Amino acid sequence: MVGLGNPGKEYAQTRHNVGFLVLERLASRLDAGFVKKGQDGIVAEAHRDNGKLTLACPMTYMNHSGSFVRYLACYSNVEPQDVLVCFDDFALRLGRLRIRRGGSAGGHNGMQSIIDHLKSSDIPRLRVGIGDPSGRPTKDFVLSGFAPAERPVLKEAVDRAAEAVLEAVDRGVEAAMNRFNAEPAA
Repeated sequence: MVGLGNPGKEYAQTRHNVGFLVLERLASRLDAGFVKKGQDGIVAEAHRDNGKLTLACPMTYMNHSGSFVRYLACYSNVEPQDVLVCFDDFALRLGRLRIRRGGSAGGHNGMQSIIDHLKSSDIPRLRVGIGDPSGRPTKDFVLSGFAPAERPVLKEAVDRAAEAVLEAVDRGVEAAMNRFNAEPAA
């Protein structure tokens, strides 16, 4: 499981760091602590009934995430289809989740870096909606924080995304898609 974001306190609570927030929540639920792995990332390991789950956050900045993911995939002998990447998506309503088995990066530079480094677009991904920039420059929007009124929706989305990851690990990506791609209850 890979969560995408940018390192540093100035980015910690921004929209672009939703992938990190999901992995932090997941690590907390699984009682797993993050440790530095090489120069470019942090990882936490948890054990599930069906094996080990590695949670990874590249610390290379979003647009260069693929190098650390490739390093981990090679180190762990993991195929691209066995990696699940979680990241923000402003094309989705705030709080909405979308899980896919693969496809294009959809304009997300972090996901594109991973596709390029793993030389495959058959990489499962979990996109978390961060809302519409509504005419704001995209870069400014994704690097902005959440408004106080948005935070309860974000918290619920992060909780649901962590649950979706566990569903994908335990029952498969298809089961997670069936359960979590629907609109959340109001």
